[in-house]
Amino acid sequence: MSSSSQAPAPFRAISDEGTGTSGRKAYPPAPEPLPVPVMDNHTHLDFPDAGASADGPAVGIKDALDAAAAVGVQGAIQVGCDLESSRFTVEAVDLDARLLGAVALHPNDAPHYAARGELEEALAEIEALAAHPRVRAIGETGLDFFRTEGEGLAHQRYSFRRHIDIAKRLGLTLQIHDRDAHDDVVQVLREEGAPERVVFHCFSGGEELAKTCNREGWYMSFAGTVTFKNAADLRSALVIAEPELLLVETDAPFLTPHPHRGRPNASYMVPYTVRGMAELTGRDLAGLCAGLAENTVRAYGSWD
Repeated sequence: MSSSSQAPAPFRAISDEGTGTSGRKAYPPAPEPLPVPVMDNHTHLDFPDAGASADGPAVGIKDALDAAAAVGVQGAIQVGCDLESSRFTVEAVDLDARLLGAVALHPNDAPHYAARGELEEALAEIEALAAHPRVRAIGETGLDFFRTEGEGLAHQRYSFRRHIDIAKRLGLTLQIHDRDAHDDVVQVLREEGAPERVVFHCFSGGEELAKTCNREGWYMSFAGTVTFKNAADLRSALVIAEPELLLVETDAPFLTPHPHRGRPNASYMVPYTVRGMAELTGRDLAGLCAGLAENTVRAYGSWD
């Protein structure tokens, strides 16, 4: 249940009457605050409708994080998926101590860099950006067999392997994008040797992938998709996932949880997903929140 009939104040500029001034759908109302604070371990503040951008944001980073903090989301990880967003990430983590960062080339972007003959240069810049002390992860990287095919898959695999190498050499967490590629992602991780800390961002597998993650000690980060009515396999995976490997995220502005699916997402909506996780697993809400917060710090280090 929501404790408010409106989105938080910073988001109302585009949400007053169900759609915004540019015809965009409204942000959902603010949920009830969580009893114990957690972190959103994957968000894109630079994307449209996400809260901030380099082009004069309607909602600033501070305002977006204030809205999250008001409902018990005390920090977030801003994630890059190309050079522009990774540069934004490094700038953003210096603006607010509630942010940590991740930088990478998204698997669907790697073939475009390769086609322009720019992949090696781009990977070198990602490694340089990752040296920032508040960048704690290489991601999102991985494999995506939904949007890329043919020769592009070879470039994806090469880029993924290079990102694994960067994460290992810099001692950073690896944040994985895995879409319709579970077996291949696991195969590459085993061939290359996985970094010490691996996070399956927006976990999308079923029980088999969850069992693999349990055995390997890889974190499973659940997004709003786990609350979708058609996500039976995902819910089964959540139930068997080891509690110490659970994380939560928004992937904002995407994947808004039920009952607001289809509307823009933001870090302040994490409580909808956390309450869904508590209901599905039968766990005490406060205990689940405390565990999620502890797991997030183990995965990425302290926000202090």
